[in-house]
Amino acid sequence: MPANTADKYSWNDAPPRGHPMEGSDEFPGPLYPPGAAPAYKPSADSPFVVAVKRAVAHIGAWPWDPPSWDDSYSNTFAYGHATDPQRAGVAAVQRWSGTIDPTGNCGVKTYNFLRSVLIPQGRTHAGEPAWDSVCVNLTAQAYEEANPPAPQTTLREAALDVAITQLGIKESPAGSNQCKYTSWYGMIGPWCAMFCTWCYDQVGGSPSFNNNAARYAYCPYIVSDARNARYGLSVTNTPIRGDMVVYAWGSSGASTEEFDHVGFFEEWVGGHTFSAIEGNTSTSNNSNGGEVMRRQRDVNGQGTVFVRVKEPT
Repeated sequence: MPANTADKYSWNDAPPRGHPMEGSDEFPGPLYPPGAAPAYKPSADSPFVVAVKRAVAHIGAWPWDPPSWDDSYSNTFAYGHATDPQRAGVAAVQRWSGTIDPTGNCGVKTYNFLRSVLIPQGRTHAGEPAWDSVCVNLTAQAYEEANPPAPQTTLREAALDVAITQLGIKESPAGSNQCKYTSWYGMIGPWCAMFCTWCYDQVGGSPSFNNNAARYAYCPYIVSDARNARYGLSVTNTPIRGDMVVYAWGSSGASTEEFDHVGFFEEWVGGHTFSAIEGNTSTSNNSNGGEVMRRQRDVNGQGTVFVRVKEPT
């Protein structure tokens, strides 16, 4: 660490005066200057750096010139300028504290000190917290950036994710429609809709797909209910991950009764083509092939209805 000879504290010869800490205990993470390498990885630019500069400038160890501040934790700011007492930096403030090792790194102890010290006498706003409301807001912004909330997964997406884990599972014996999904549903028969219902059950159940209410084991009912906005189903022309896609092979699908296969819409793969995760299918038998598979379909190749499943409220 470079030596700082600009220390005796030009901002105040008296010891620091404290008060209850300002802001939140949520710490965005330590700050390290380039000179801390290779022991520590130098910090990325951050609003937290600006907050620290603001507090250090309030104290008097950095020039009070907010327009000139950037968000980089530089060596000069961390260790101080060797001959300029107006740029004594973080290390000088740490020495002034009397309790923090003057490393120039900003860890929790330095953060808490800056949050709890008052601006020295002789400085503008003397006696007020060095860590002002602007510092508090900048730190909250930095914390949110460093700790983004977990992405919210919809029920549809969660059910699709379960469906993907089932790829390759087959009925046994072949042609029997006997598989884990029919056993669970309590009915032996073509099982594409039962597979979708099972997937929804695995993620907590759906107001729409609920085998306790006999929904669904029969594809025409899915389309009929969606077209009539029943049980939280609706028809959509802009499917998203986890929506249902119901097929009427070789027909326009004008009649509800023509629909005989269903799967999960996964994504568009080009033009009118999309991928879907489907139960009870195969390359030789679209609707009763006996396996969970990822299929590519052309939306214009058959009657196709995309069905939106309502999220729980």
